[in-house]
Amino acid sequence: MTVSAHPLAQHWSLDPDVTYLNHGSFGACPRPVLAAQAALRAQLEAEPVRFLARDLEARLDAARRKLAEFLGADAEGLAFVSNATVGVNTVLANLKLVAGDEILVTDHGYVACRNAVDRLAQRTGARVVVAHVPFPLHSPDQVLDALDRVLTSRTRFCLIDHVTSPTALVFPIAQIVPWLQARGVAVLVDGAHAPGMLPLDLATLNPNYYTGNCHKWLSAPKGSALLHVRSDLRAGFAPLVTSHGRTQNRPDRSRFRMEFDWMGTGDPTPWLAVADALAFVPNALGIDWPEHMARNHRLALQALDILCETLDVAPPAPDAMLGAMAAIPLPQLNVPPQLNVPPQLPSLFDPLQDHLWHAHRIEVPVMDWPSPRVRLIRISAQAYNSLEQFHFLADTLRALR
Repeated sequence: MTVSAHPLAQHWSLDPDVTYLNHGSFGACPRPVLAAQAALRAQLEAEPVRFLARDLEARLDAARRKLAEFLGADAEGLAFVSNATVGVNTVLANLKLVAGDEILVTDHGYVACRNAVDRLAQRTGARVVVAHVPFPLHSPDQVLDALDRVLTSRTRFCLIDHVTSPTALVFPIAQIVPWLQARGVAVLVDGAHAPGMLPLDLATLNPNYYTGNCHKWLSAPKGSALLHVRSDLRAGFAPLVTSHGRTQNRPDRSRFRMEFDWMGTGDPTPWLAVADALAFVPNALGIDWPEHMARNHRLALQALDILCETLDVAPPAPDAMLGAMAAIPLPQLNVPPQLNVPPQLPSLFDPLQDHLWHAHRIEVPVMDWPSPRVRLIRISAQAYNSLEQFHFLADTLRALR
């Protein structure tokens, strides 16, 4: 069965035979932005030395200024990285922790980043402390309460999500960051989903470090992300890759800028196309970014209402703690065995996710949540999605009850 997407889907290259409700995982880059990136790549290959050695610095400066303006950030402290996981790993590699120090995380964190924290703890002898945030929840105060219960005099650093990946919650970062900093805790905000989903003003938020993806809700090409480092922490702060900038001396550019802007030969076009992604919403969709984000939020809440009513479950959180995604606890469902799936290729996905894909061509993530043990389905609402698509998902799930 083919379900119509929103008419704005014409701006994306998504398969029309797929009900794509998973923008949150990897994003989806619009056609005009891909065309702009292709033009940049053509310029690069027409004269690689001119593009990379003569022109790239100024191009990066221009793209960074536009992104900094959008984020309310200091462009001098903004570095392009390939994804938010690289941003997290970069910060962790620059920390000076010793045995007995405590690293604070929550149980809603992204697994890849938690793995990086665990590796840092093993290397330094620091201890990882996990704050257990309830889910579903009824108030943002429960996040602060969970952190407060495990905060100690040994807590030195906190990795906190802005928008959680498995549970799609918008954490109260504006309260958490100064609360932790007042207690001597350095804060890295993992904003993988935030740019383009939520209004951001990094100058006001003022975390020690902030990283986020541009390839998700900002609709830039894959391989574009940002890392922002506060001004007092930039001296000596280094990228994961050491290259020419380590020893080049330029009176007009900081060491931070020199090291992060060149980490060896690569394709910089995902970063340069961020400016085209920022222009896509007003130019192609005909609205400004605040209204675009608000519209996606409204669509996510409508989709949540449809699914909660169909499945007879309560909403997972207050509306204000949701952005353009929502994770819904599922009742017991009767998932049929998968047919026509090669047995030699074990699935990486939950059986329900496989069923929705193979039987109905619905692309939506399903995952286990451990406490209380429940299966979650996480929906994303982007401009190309229609309410009809969410009704189709709800009807498909209803048939499995």
